[in-house]
Amino acid sequence: MSTAQSDIRIAALYRFTPFEDLEALRDALSAACRAAGVKGTLLLAPEGINGTIAGTDNAIEAILAQIRSLPGCADLEVKFARAAEMPFHRMKVRIKREIVTMGEPDIDPARDVGDYVAPEDWNALISDPDTILIDTRNDYEVAAGTFENAIDPKTPSFRDFPAWFRENRKALLKGRDNPRVAMFCTGGIRCEKATALLKAEGLEDVFHLKGGILKYLETVDPADSRWRGECFVFDERVTVTHGLERGSHVLCRACRMPVSEADRTSPFYVEGIRCPACHDTRTEAQRRGYAERQRQSELAAARGETHVGAELPGHD
Repeated sequence: MSTAQSDIRIAALYRFTPFEDLEALRDALSAACRAAGVKGTLLLAPEGINGTIAGTDNAIEAILAQIRSLPGCADLEVKFARAAEMPFHRMKVRIKREIVTMGEPDIDPARDVGDYVAPEDWNALISDPDTILIDTRNDYEVAAGTFENAIDPKTPSFRDFPAWFRENRKALLKGRDNPRVAMFCTGGIRCEKATALLKAEGLEDVFHLKGGILKYLETVDPADSRWRGECFVFDERVTVTHGLERGSHVLCRACRMPVSEADRTSPFYVEGIRCPACHDTRTEAQRRGYAERQRQSELAAARGETHVGAELPGHD
């Protein structure tokens, strides 16, 4: 059931800072979020915290206060948005090896990263023809939207980014010893870690968009924007536009990929069952399962209930 636009507050956050006793941190945050009715995902690792959560204003402020009490998190920066409906189905607090997986154990963003660039200064940097602009996100995210003239690595996961850079370094840098490189991602975490990689690879003139695309779309006037398309987000909003308004994409329930308005006119698209990205990659048995799930979802919607992701008694 929908709630008023002002009722749901979404908070996206991350912080690279050393953590110990991750199990205790996980248990405390999980209990606090569940008690406050907050939903979403928080990832904890020895290198820090990352996640997006949603709830009422008071609930979000309470959880953020708890996170800011953690070591190194006092000045945690958070990107906020609003939603008409809760964009998550449950609350998950998980322990990982990395809060964003790159697979480079020697890279430490808390030790050495590139220079932050504020959203209001980003256009000037990327408008310079000498700036090499790289999108550090996954291929399906880039397909929904990106900055004009940005290089798309076409990587299926962030773990593939280091190999892509090393394999394409010569062509990217065009023989320059220390070119200016600017990188960006959704909320800032991946491009921050990517700048640490490039610094470790010997580059010095490296920059990343502070607060990521989300902060840019929130801050920069659409008339002045260099952004083209929509920004994929990892929740039920699917994509957002300027002002962090909900975009036009929907989620394929079969493969979890974003589906554009154009894709939804394709004969390969059937709501809840398949899309152009996965129409030939699933078995008939899987399709029957998706069809039944879609039928149950439609029946639940007709009753004013939520079916997808609903928490059942005894199910965590």
